[in-house]
Amino acid sequence: MTEATTPVIRITGLHKSFGDLHVLRGVDMTARAGDVVSLIGSSGSGKSTLLRCANLLEDSQQGEILFEGEPVVWRGAGAGRHPADREQVRRIRTNLSMVFQQFNLWSHLTVLQNVMEAPVTVLGEDRAEVEDRARALLDKVGIGDKCEAWPAQLSGGQQQRAAIARALCMQPRALLFDEPTSALDPELEQEVVRVIRGLAEEGRTMILVTHDMRMARDISDHVVFLHEGRVEEEGPPDQLFGAPTSPRLRQFLSHGHAA
Repeated sequence: MTEATTPVIRITGLHKSFGDLHVLRGVDMTARAGDVVSLIGSSGSGKSTLLRCANLLEDSQQGEILFEGEPVVWRGAGAGRHPADREQVRRIRTNLSMVFQQFNLWSHLTVLQNVMEAPVTVLGEDRAEVEDRARALLDKVGIGDKCEAWPAQLSGGQQQRAAIARALCMQPRALLFDEPTSALDPELEQEVVRVIRGLAEEGRTMILVTHDMRMARDISDHVVFLHEGRVEEEGPPDQLFGAPTSPRLRQFLSHGHAA
């Protein structure tokens, strides 16, 4: 990976507040093609908010977001700042597929229909081609036999794997994971971790908010430790987990968060 490669996503100086609560305080983050970037930190440190701002699900008040070198166009300032170009927002969101903690599958659609829905309705792709791709992706995540099942008939781990297949079916430039295993029992968690590891081995660009330090250490190219809305420390996983320089990171890892 050369430094000249344009990042898939680059965030500089990002600020986000909810009323009087200043959640992000000038955060920088970069993910290049093929990078796996893990965001770690205590609850309330701003990890999930950063991910949602990157995907334009939340409006930030200050700072820049660039998708493949293209800056988000803003209108207004401060609390009144919003993306100005709806088509740009749609393009960025469809290229940064999000996998949420709580699966967010549509209960009235089968698993196969869930995976097919967005490429057909949002991107206008051919239904037969999308169905072939969706079935292959459900096979890939290990639930190809559940195509005609309803989400309520699946375990939590199966639902999350269906959500990953749904995100992949959009053929995005990057996958964004927001605590993808934290709602699962340990046994089901490992099913999902195996899928995410496999995606990392394929060279997929991914940004993960995770509480699973072992996974962060094993699959990441770069780890970002957020503390109170700021990047407290970042670098390769061996450095962060093996020789942390920040007292706050050392404390975080010593309190049951060690990889």
